Amino acid sequence: MDTNERPAVDETDVAILERVERDADVNLAELAEELELSKSAVHYRLNKLKDADVITAVSADVDPLALGLNMVVITEVSVAHESDYAEDIGQSLTAIDGVFQVYYTMGDVDFVVHSRVQNREQMNDLVDEIVSIDGVDETSSKFVMRELKTSTRAVANMSEEMVRDAVDGTD
Repeated sequence: MDTNERPAVDETDVAILERVERDADVNLAELAEELELSKSAVHYRLNKLKDADVITAVSADVDPLALGLNMVVITEVSVAHESDYAEDIGQSLTAIDGVFQVYYTMGDVDFVVHSRVQNREQMNDLVDEIVSIDGVDETSSKFVMRELKTSTRAVANMSEEMVRDAVDGTD
């Protein structure tokens, strides 16, 4: 979504998003009762938010630790600046098994890659795969010792000011 063309949302939409973000399997009747809306109004608003790509997917949150993915690796990647390097290298980074976030950045490094693996061998393989990408010049990896806050919830992490700006359509 182009950040300059944000869809209009209001306080009710934000309340719906916060509830759905917390529990994607929420019962529409319960949600309607909580928000003092009709079930059809909640259904309409949910569809509107999906059509506007505010809600991009409905999924289950899986605890990575339950699958043994207890090693988090943050890798800074510096690359050669050639034509279309950002898109090409970015796509290569996102295709690596274990990678769950890739950020194209400005500053001392070009990409920041967040990965989860189960053991050191997988971590070494992952870093080797990053280094083998054509155009990657240098990497520096950090290993998370303890996760203090991990959340994929956008609405739950918004301040009151951020919610007001989202509703007002300002940045």
